[in-house]
Amino acid sequence: MGYDKSESSTRDNDKAIDDWLPITSSRNAKWWYSAFHNVTAMVGAGVLSLPYAMAELGWGPGVTIMILSWIITLYTLWQMVEMHEMVPGKRFDRYHELGQHAFGEKLGLWIIVPQQLTVEVGVDIVYMVTGGQSLKKFHDLVCPNCKDIKLTYFIMIFASVHFVLSHLPNFNSITGVSLAAAVMSLSYSTIAWTASVAKGVQPNVDYSYKASSSPGRVFNFLAGLGEVAFAYAGHNVVLEIQATIPSTPEKPSKGPMWKGVIVAYLIVAICYFPVAFLGYWAFGNMIDDNILLSLEKPTWLIATANMFVIIHVIGSYQIYAIPVFDMMESFLVKTMRFTPCLRLRLISRTLYVAFTMLVGICFPFFGGLLSFFGGFAFAPTTYYLPCIIWLIICKPKRFSLTWIINWVCIILGVLLMILSPIGGLRTIIISAKDYKFFS
Repeated sequence: MGYDKSESSTRDNDKAIDDWLPITSSRNAKWWYSAFHNVTAMVGAGVLSLPYAMAELGWGPGVTIMILSWIITLYTLWQMVEMHEMVPGKRFDRYHELGQHAFGEKLGLWIIVPQQLTVEVGVDIVYMVTGGQSLKKFHDLVCPNCKDIKLTYFIMIFASVHFVLSHLPNFNSITGVSLAAAVMSLSYSTIAWTASVAKGVQPNVDYSYKASSSPGRVFNFLAGLGEVAFAYAGHNVVLEIQATIPSTPEKPSKGPMWKGVIVAYLIVAICYFPVAFLGYWAFGNMIDDNILLSLEKPTWLIATANMFVIIHVIGSYQIYAIPVFDMMESFLVKTMRFTPCLRLRLISRTLYVAFTMLVGICFPFFGGLLSFFGGFAFAPTTYYLPCIIWLIICKPKRFSLTWIINWVCIILGVLLMILSPIGGLRTIIISAKDYKFFS
């Protein structure tokens, strides 16, 4: 085979592979698809632990950190959307492609991929646990006198859905799942805060910090930071979502994408702020790390809310899993030279779902995992990597406004990354002391 032929055949081959890979295979999404996908990716189960994070942070710092995070993450999200088509004629369809453009081929992969994988796989594992816990809660509420079933089995039941759903080929094929999930997140957030308001302020409500010792307070504060960081973590999949929107030079994809992001962020504000503030206002520091556990009555309403959480988490799991599938399949097809076929997909995706299920069954301490992963991998990808890439690619003038804003975000992000895993690790250690495997 001559060199001239092989060149064009590799190009056709690459295009064929691109048409097969989950992210780049279909590019005909509408702007409102991006809104659903972003809501589903952003408003995770993290929203239910926000009142608890508020209790760890207290009124003043809590409100400040919630609102600051909302602004900073919206800003970094805008940067990501802008940078998707920074280079004329090229689209950065995946986070690591943007990283490679900024940091160079090799380094870009090593900076982004481990963090992005940690986030996506971490989220999927946490969602396995959340799905299982909500199923168990639903079962216990609907049928209080039934035989007690272990959480392990509920996680398995929840995983069974994903063994089927994970074979949907790409983002556009899960739009239905994602829309359902976005609607659900709005509904259960609304249930959570309206039920808190209906309950009213508890008679013995106390807004002081839960921990009596000062190290305890500090650790809890750090863990609260991690939980808030976890709640604002939609950035890992934003370029992948934008990749599904069609784009021409006169009508770039950033227009529709940005419209979707704004809608998504307004919904995020409607979900997050009332739940966090009203939940804390009603229960004070007696709040559970999942607000639905604190609201026992009316039973039917809380059972419904748990069902909504389950449906939402099903959608979120898929949105975070698709970029992972994309990485696995690119690796298998491009590096390991497997032929793109259905069998490859069946095997690789089933193994991935099984892996997240097993880890979820082994380590179901939900809150600690949240803040540990939250600080460790979310802070970089959400708070400061976009800013660093922006500084490298756009090169704003020193001490100009954008330069200062970016550096402020970077410093806050780095602090968050260093501080919050400490709090999370302590929570994990405390809850692991009394933990028996497969209980």
